[in-house]
Amino acid sequence: MWKISFFLISIILFSLFSFTTAVADRKYPSLRDRSDPLFEQALEGALRAEFGLEFWKMVEARKASIVVVDITDLRQPLVAGINADEMMYAASLPKIAILLGAFVQIENGKMMLDETTRTALTRMIRNSSNEAATDMLQRVGIANLAEILQSDRLRLYDPKFNGGLWVGRDYSGGPNWKRDPLHNISHGATAMQVARFYYLLVTDRLVSADLGKEMREMLSKPALQHKFVKGLKARPRAEIYRKSGTWQRFHADSGVIVREKHKYIIVAMAEHSRGADELTQLIVAVDDMMERMRPSSQ
Repeated sequence: MWKISFFLISIILFSLFSFTTAVADRKYPSLRDRSDPLFEQALEGALRAEFGLEFWKMVEARKASIVVVDITDLRQPLVAGINADEMMYAASLPKIAILLGAFVQIENGKMMLDETTRTALTRMIRNSSNEAATDMLQRVGIANLAEILQSDRLRLYDPKFNGGLWVGRDYSGGPNWKRDPLHNISHGATAMQVARFYYLLVTDRLVSADLGKEMREMLSKPALQHKFVKGLKARPRAEIYRKSGTWQRFHADSGVIVREKHKYIIVAMAEHSRGADELTQLIVAVDDMMERMRPSSQ
């Protein structure tokens, strides 16, 4: 009897969240409809002032991808992108997909958010623990995760837009389960789909508001002090909710940056031997651009 009641309660809660999410979706636009030409010009101008010809050769070769979303007004986001839908190898960045998968399973009553789970998920994100990521992926189920990422509700991996977040193997170095269908990448992402992940998170449309708060806490207080974190270290009152990735020449960073007068999502990936340093430079250039657009002295 208890099992039946729990099952019915789970169905009711899931239906209620689906209804709430549908209502919330009407409040917030699709990021793909919010591309802003002036914002894109500002981003390109900031990056051209910061980087030389070698960087722009990388962009032209589609070995760099960047999306910035001004979410100071959550209902009126502004989007600027460079190679925004380019599918790239993203190393540990797609661990955010495992984080999502775990919280979807928790919300559906298939996992418990006990202290062991909370600790493992936090280590996976803040410390980028491969061991914790592999354990969590096994608990979520890699096929279940692929289904969640491709679901009609989320579409965080969408063939119509060249792919997106994908986890096709664990992080133990074991065999591939399934590389992404379009590009044969094991741990992949597009900057736009990662930006969508964060926008859905901050507007409480990935999971319930309470669970979303738990996810944001895990994305805060990063232990790895490189790339975006390094670039923002000297910035006053800069908060960051982030996940990065590095493997050989592949470098990625992503997150939500909260400043005194503005808030933005930034996702950047680069295939370059000095990619980590370039991402440190990039966040400084973008943060300066945001300060010019929305100065703290206002």
